[in-house]
Amino acid sequence: MSLPDAKSLPDPPTDGISALQFIPSSPALLASTSWDGSARVHDTEGWSSELSQSMESGPLLSLTVPDADLVTGGLDGSIRRLDIPTSTSAVVGRHTGEPSKVACSCLSSLDENTVVSAGWNSQCFLWDLRSSSGTPISTVQLPGKAFGMDVQNNRIVVATSGRRLSFIDYKGGKAEVVLDRESSLKYQSRCVSFFPDGSGVALGSIEGRVAVEFLQDLGVDSGGKKKYAFKCHRVNDTVYPVNCVAFHPKHNYTFATGGCDGTVVTWDGWHKKKLATLPKFQTSIAALAFNHDGSKLAIASSYTFEEGERDHPRDEIFIRPILDSECQPKAQ
Repeated sequence: MSLPDAKSLPDPPTDGISALQFIPSSPALLASTSWDGSARVHDTEGWSSELSQSMESGPLLSLTVPDADLVTGGLDGSIRRLDIPTSTSAVVGRHTGEPSKVACSCLSSLDENTVVSAGWNSQCFLWDLRSSSGTPISTVQLPGKAFGMDVQNNRIVVATSGRRLSFIDYKGGKAEVVLDRESSLKYQSRCVSFFPDGSGVALGSIEGRVAVEFLQDLGVDSGGKKKYAFKCHRVNDTVYPVNCVAFHPKHNYTFATGGCDGTVVTWDGWHKKKLATLPKFQTSIAALAFNHDGSKLAIASSYTFEEGERDHPRDEIFIRPILDSECQPKAQ
């Protein structure tokens, strides 16, 4: 069987791609943010660029799509909401502090009205999108600079500097840390994602490893499974960072990883097996996103400056159909 091709979308970002997410209310539409300061929307069926909007935040580091609107996080610390039909934006809130430490590096959505942000100022904020006050509804101090974040129901996980993982629960209008622990990886985490059932997390590090950790400490049943880690995104003696982890929406324990080696690999996290390695891309994989049914994977091929300033291929967003054999969990 021949493998499906990855096809690039037109009019991609012109600088490093920071995030990808399909829009829940319009499953064919893909949102993206980049260091060129613009939020974009592509139609992955009509193969067209639907929107490119400067968010006036400087480089954009993060993105979340609560429902039909986009919310972006900027290097300047601002969090802005973009109304797609009118192409108008408004400030939701702002991270404050020293200019070099205010960046909003992470965004996620708890529901259609509640957004979570975390940043380089070692703080996590919750925002009500219905409010125009610019004041967060809850604030949590983090143990370090935020590098990765995800949400599952009313639980938040943030991977920070110092190899820490903070788990935060949001209840009754207040967020509080319920577990803070050291990552099982020896090097700094770059990304983290919950298993769809909330039983654990997968996190990738700068040292070509992924750890799968379960949440028995929070009373979550892991089916007797214990944490483990494995090497990945390595070529001979060269070790590449793992930039992103994305879970398949239908197969609970299948996830994809993207690395600075230019490869995307799918894994069965329950049975500890590699499922498939997609054909290599020209440069680093900066972001990944499955569509609503897992039949497509959006892939950001975008140099992440792991080797410093140098000539590199142009930034591109690819859409790759995913075969059952590439995501179906394997039997023991």
